[in-house]
Amino acid sequence: MVLEEKMAKYADSHLKVFSLSGNRPLAEKIADSIGVELSNINIARFSDGEIQINIEESVRGDNVYVIQSTSAPVNDNLMELLIMIDALRRASAKTINVVMPYYGYARQDRKARSREPITAKLVANMLETVGATRVLALDLHAAQIQGFFDIPVDHMAGSAKLADYLLTSGIANENTIVVSPDHGGVTRARALAELLGSSEPIAIIDKRRPKANVAQIMNIIGDVKGKRAIMIDDMIDTGGTIAKGAQKLKDEGASEVYVVATHAVFSSDAVENLQNSVFEKVIVTDSIDLPEDKKFSKLVQVTVADLIAEAIVRINENRAVSPMFKQRFNSANTR
Repeated sequence: MVLEEKMAKYADSHLKVFSLSGNRPLAEKIADSIGVELSNINIARFSDGEIQINIEESVRGDNVYVIQSTSAPVNDNLMELLIMIDALRRASAKTINVVMPYYGYARQDRKARSREPITAKLVANMLETVGATRVLALDLHAAQIQGFFDIPVDHMAGSAKLADYLLTSGIANENTIVVSPDHGGVTRARALAELLGSSEPIAIIDKRRPKANVAQIMNIIGDVKGKRAIMIDDMIDTGGTIAKGAQKLKDEGASEVYVVATHAVFSSDAVENLQNSVFEKVIVTDSIDLPEDKKFSKLVQVTVADLIAEAIVRINENRAVSPMFKQRFNSANTR
């Protein structure tokens, strides 16, 4: 369907897509894939840092989708999102659907020690209280975060797009083994192995600290000798630990090592750690907008725009979202 036909289809559907500051390039791709133009909004900051938002067109009775990754600067992007939701609620939007390609504070999802907050739950409370009616999230750090909400949450898996790239680029083949960087990522690794149609059992990097401030000891569970190893994680932050895991895989005889992840947080020395690692390629999605100084020669970005766009269209047409992933799974396994 050409763009003009798409735009005509949604002209009277009361579907509007707004982009905040978190990831404008991705929002533009999503709107283009749907076949709508991004709606008009003005975001300004006062001299003291306060955020001001003006919606430049009517949203009364509309199904509004607000695209905002709450990545760095996390607090600014989160506050911007809360202000936008409040503005839409006061402007009589019919539904306010928050599209969060990256959910900030997701790693603070439990009390690991006494007197700690559960900040991922706090964020959920704020989004609901201010007026969000639905959340679309991509690869939450813990799937249980969906239970922090009392509104509908559509949880999308970026692994489908990563698997597509691995298959079409030829990286995934009969000699491929999927590797989980820790015990907590086993489910994610098995899901990728199924999408790739791999007949090999997955491998797991077992790591522990014998005591505080002592380097991790790593062991590989599984046979990686002579195989092309593909590590998978939901996010890459500093990249230090995952780079050490890659080196351990090489030491155990892996012929090549790749890493795929949905969220490229890339804080601190991540670029240096990853560029100087033994990884052949670092493959991530565009859930987080990366500035030029966080891009490097080993980096590959895969867009999730069409995935999110299809989810938005299905929700707007009151159709199920889950068949999207069943279709991709079946397609992957017939290649």
